[in-house]
Amino acid sequence: MPKDYYELLGVDQDASQDEIKKAYRKKAKKYHPDMNPDVDKEKAEKKFKEITEAYEVLSDPDKRAQYDRFGHAGPSQGFDFNDQDFERARNAFGDSAFEDIFDLFFGEGGGRSRTRDSSSRRGEDIQRRLRLSLEDAAFGTRVKIAVPRFVKCDHCDGEGVKPGSSKRVCPHCNGRGEIRQRQQTMLGSFVNVQTCPKCGGSGEIIEEPCPKCRGEGRVKEKREISIKVPAGVKDGSRLRLKGEGNVGRRGAPSGDLFIITEIKEHDIFVREGDDVLTTVPVHFTQLALGDTIEVPTLDGSKRVKIEAGTEPSSEIRLEGEGIPHLNSSGKGDEVIKLRPITPKDLGQEERELLEQLDQLLDKPSGNGSQKKSFFEKFRENFKK
Repeated sequence: MPKDYYELLGVDQDASQDEIKKAYRKKAKKYHPDMNPDVDKEKAEKKFKEITEAYEVLSDPDKRAQYDRFGHAGPSQGFDFNDQDFERARNAFGDSAFEDIFDLFFGEGGGRSRTRDSSSRRGEDIQRRLRLSLEDAAFGTRVKIAVPRFVKCDHCDGEGVKPGSSKRVCPHCNGRGEIRQRQQTMLGSFVNVQTCPKCGGSGEIIEEPCPKCRGEGRVKEKREISIKVPAGVKDGSRLRLKGEGNVGRRGAPSGDLFIITEIKEHDIFVREGDDVLTTVPVHFTQLALGDTIEVPTLDGSKRVKIEAGTEPSSEIRLEGEGIPHLNSSGKGDEVIKLRPITPKDLGQEERELLEQLDQLLDKPSGNGSQKKSFFEKFRENFKK
């Protein structure tokens, strides 16, 4: 039976903190093995450990109050130290101090009581990349891809047992899949939980494993999966297919399949958010006089009007002709940039007409003094 802490230090139960400290120093000097080479080392070490433990409890007001109330058994006598108790202790002692004490007794990752859950043994998640055209990303599509993954063994129906044989309850953990060890500490009664080393947490022992899957309950195969790609996905969008990852061992749930989309570069369009941008070449006469032209869109060609006197590098916005907004209504726009082109390889008649036009138009001075723009005068002269 553990000795009384007050008796070990030789102080009364109402001793002050200063009296407890002095008593400990005196006892520590008396029993420290290095300071008493003539005494039995083993006995001295045991005694020194006892008085040090007594001092650690009585020198802390909270621990001392706990000891005075519950004694060596601690406040958890009759129940496990659960998650709520764990958090109360953490709040009482502080994160850093509590983790130090907890690691002291249980090592790194010490065991709080926890319940075995089959979801903790679920199959692994899988990630694959899928390249899509801009049109498929815009309108959505359905594609089929071959994915190597673990699937349920058809020879044993995922049980991992040779057909005709059976499993038995693990005698080491009595079918619980975990080993629980209660440890008494100054903080109370802790339950350290570890996965059973005999059955690997399944709670069952397989005497004759399935020859096809070797007791895993799953085998690796390449299977085709149909994937529905929603309209509006972007480069780097992440699609989750629940339960399409690796199947778990021995009937455990499957993981998920994650599809990361990659959008190919387009020959005509550039995507910017949910808008698409394209450049259309036009003659300067079309800008000056106005015209109706055909432009490409994701949904086919459309006729667009160019207003007379349109400046070079102007943009025309087609509302709702862009990419659908992912998981919401509406679409982006298409932005058309008009790029004037300079005619080349002019014939004699074309050259003469341009020379006549050049004489009719005022030359830009470069100092901003001309009152009318080039295209305004161009348009006026063409109307004569």
